[in-house]
Parts: sequence; structure tokens; C-alpha cells
Amino acid sequence: MFALSNVMRDYPWGSATAIAGLLGTEPSGGPEAELWMGAHPDSPSTASTPDGGVALDALIAAHPDTMLGAEVRAAFGDRLPFLTKLLAADRALSLQVHPTLERARERFADEEASGILRRDAARNYKDDNHKPEMLFALSNFEALCGFRPCASAAGLFREVAEAISATGAAVPPLLAEVSMALNSRMVEPMVVRKAFELLIGGGADASALVELAASALSSAGSAGTATASGGLSAPLRTVVELQEQYPGDPGVLISLLLNRVSLVPGQAVYLPAGNIHAYLSGLGLEVMASSDNVLRGGLTGKHVDVPELLATVDFAPTSVPFVPTRTTELGQEVFEPPFAEFALQRVELAPGGDPVPLVQNGPLLVLAVSGSVLLDSPRGDMVLARGGSVFVPAVENPVMVHPAADSSGSPAVVFAVTVAGQPS
Repeated sequence: MFALSNVMRDYPWGSATAIAGLLGTEPSGGPEAELWMGAHPDSPSTASTPDGGVALDALIAAHPDTMLGAEVRAAFGDRLPFLTKLLAADRALSLQVHPTLERARERFADEEASGILRRDAARNYKDDNHKPEMLFALSNFEALCGFRPCASAAGLFREVAEAISATGAAVPPLLAEVSMALNSRMVEPMVVRKAFELLIGGGADASALVELAASALSSAGSAGTATASGGLSAPLRTVVELQEQYPGDPGVLISLLLNRVSLVPGQAVYLPAGNIHAYLSGLGLEVMASSDNVLRGGLTGKHVDVPELLATVDFAPTSVPFVPTRTTELGQEVFEPPFAEFALQRVELAPGGDPVPLVQNGPLLVLAVSGSVLLDSPRGDMVLARGGSVFVPAVENPVMVHPAADSSGSPAVVFAVTVAGQPS
């Protein structure tokens, strides 16, 4: 087993306190947005070894059979298939989508051949992998996830038009075009794409519409006239909130095309290729295939490539893709999205309680968020205190989790990530 030191990303949307509060560490004083745990070459964890420390990707490359196991290598090659992050958002992240594996490989090769440096801000593809992911809520968590039904979106844009009219202003032509598209008789994915394209390609007209719509909705909300019960619905409040964070950004109104999701701690959603989404606020544990490929469409100061985004998004309306949970007879709470690269488990141990084995299909990454535990395998053991993380090679199997002898009166809680099922 290898204790890990992990890389913190300080993106400006990050919380200054949430990750430190969870792990019991000292806040840095700046935004702490994402804590990366894994072997992605952009920000690999450092594994503690008798000789000091070594980057986890280098350690795996030097000993792939021991670290990954033959079955995982056969399925995914010589890299750790998954990446884990703690994510803490005080304001919205970018509106984004992730590519399929086939498109990631093709477009990465194209950008490599073109000579664009991987660190170039205009680069879309940082690696040749897809990035299906899952978000497990550690606090109340707000997000936008996938397209809502066209009739629902049409109703929201109608409310925007009514709020603008109530101020005495004329309804802008762009809003009329979007509303007309949403009420057309085309098949739903075509309807959604048309409305999306009108907004994201609207330029100055879209920016002016965003500002006018947010101002009108803010006035309507203050007057208590936006709904029958008074005040704004959650999707309309989102417009006002996003306008404050990203003034004039077309993503502000694109949010009305998307499902607004409110997660409570313990709930999780999964995000397949093509699912457009944006995290709005909260603390969560993200698990994904090991990739940093992101196509952005708004709510960001980073690079936006509209043609590539449009080629990647799945425009079919969908329900919110919640991850079902099951608790095994052994006490593992397991979350298994429909992806081969990873599964997540949560284990809670009462002081003095019985040990629990971890589900392990090849390598394992373990994070303690409460109390202390003892990890025990046939090859060794390690005490893992709150805030600590450890990489367990495939060869160290099985791993048992015991409540540590010095645990406080509260339960110990660990999360563990491994490959889903038996890789094939």
C-alpha cells in the first residue's frame, strides 16, 4: 500500500473552506476547487515509498502487472483506468460535455499531428481517453444535467417573455426565435439543437437578451409575480444567479434547456459522453475515467470551441441519470454507474465494530473522510486517518477495513474506488 499526497487545483470557482473542512486540514487561504487523486499525467498523486516519493503514474508504469493486474491491463492498457476528485464549488463551473472514446482518440491524434501544444489554452483534447463520470454529493449539491423535455423548456422561455413584457419592454427577436423553435413540430433532439444553436451563436444579441431576461426575472421575483405561489421557480432563479456570476454569457439562458438537479448527501448522478452539464454549488466526490478532455460551451473564461461542442453534445432530452445504490450483506454501500472504468463504495464503521472487506477488482484507491481506519491486506497494513488517501495495488487483495483502535466516538467513513466488476 502507498500513502498518497494529492494535487489541489485552485480554480476561481472553488470554495476556500469545504475540502479543508471535510478532511480536517488547514485551508490554504485561496480557492480549493479540486483535489485530484490518481495517476493522470497532468496532476498525478505522489506515492510514498521507502526511498521518498514517486509520481503514481511513474510507479504504475514501472510495475504494471503488480499495480494494475493482468485483467485490468488487458482491458485498459498500462494506465490506472479511473481518476478521483474532491470537488468544492462556491459558484458555477463551466457548461461542458465530454467526448466518446472514439472521438477522443481521433481528435487527440488530429491535435497532436497539428502541433498544438498540450498546454495551449486553445487545445481541446489533452489525452486520448473518454471521460464518463459520476458525482456523489457530500453536501447539498446543485447542478444542471442533460436536456429537459421541450415542452418544459418552452414553458420556461414563455415565462421569461412574460417577465420581459411586464417591464414594458418588447420581447427581443432572438427570444421569439428560441420560443418558436421549442414549439416546432420537429423531433425533440432537432428542436433542442436549434434552440441551443440560436443561443450559443447569438453573439451580442444573446448577451443583451441574457441581461434583459435576468433583470426582468429579478424584478418579477421581488414582486412575487413569477409563479402562482409568488417568487421564482428554481430554473428561473438559476438565470438570475448565473447572470450575477457570468454577465451576458449565453450559458445563462441555455440553463433553461437543462434539467436543474438538487442532490442531498448520499445521492449520485452519472454523466455519459455527450451529456451537457454544469455543477452550480456544493461539495462532492467525483469519479471518472482517467481523462481531462472537456468541451466547454459557456459559464467560463476558458476556451470555447462551438463547432466541436456541437459535434459532441447529445441533444436528446433525458431524465436525470441517478446512480442506484445497493448495500451488500458485508456492509459495503456500492454505486455502480454503467461504465467499465470504475465503481464507488462507501463503508461506515462504528467504533469497535466488525471489519468490512473492500470490493476490489484490480487496483484500489481509498479515502478516509471521518475517523481512522486500519487497512489490512495479506501483504501489510496501514492506518488511514481522516483526510488520508492510499493506493492499493492489485496484488494486495483482499483488503479489510477495521475501525482503528484510537477511533473517536463517531463512525469512521471511507470511500474506495476500483474497476467495475470484472474487466473484460
